[in-house]
Amino acid sequence: MAFRFENLEIWQLACNFNDKLHLITKKFPKSELFGLTSDLNRSGISIPANIAEGSGSNSAPEFKRYLGIAVKSLFESVSHMFIAKKRNYINESEFSNLYSDAELLVKKIKSFIKTIN
Repeated sequence: MAFRFENLEIWQLACNFNDKLHLITKKFPKSELFGLTSDLNRSGISIPANIAEGSGSNSAPEFKRYLGIAVKSLFESVSHMFIAKKRNYINESEFSNLYSDAELLVKKIKSFIKTIN
């Protein structure tokens, strides 16, 4: 038996985005381990986690609420990415690729929310 979220494209994209964030943070300085590294990893993992948790909801409004939280976690991740770029932990190319992935993901989540009755 597969869990409902496993077949959701948005969950799969969120997992891929989280994997990319995790790989990027491995290059951050050790001094950021309990700072920006932790913050970015936590906000990134929150995206697919909230999609998964929401998919188990018993009502459409509750599922939408969890998807909204996933979007907010995505926004938080993008903010952390800007800080990482400003501190030269990631280069422009890495930032642009992650930013494009984030833009696509937020659009897909918001589109998916509109389909939930």
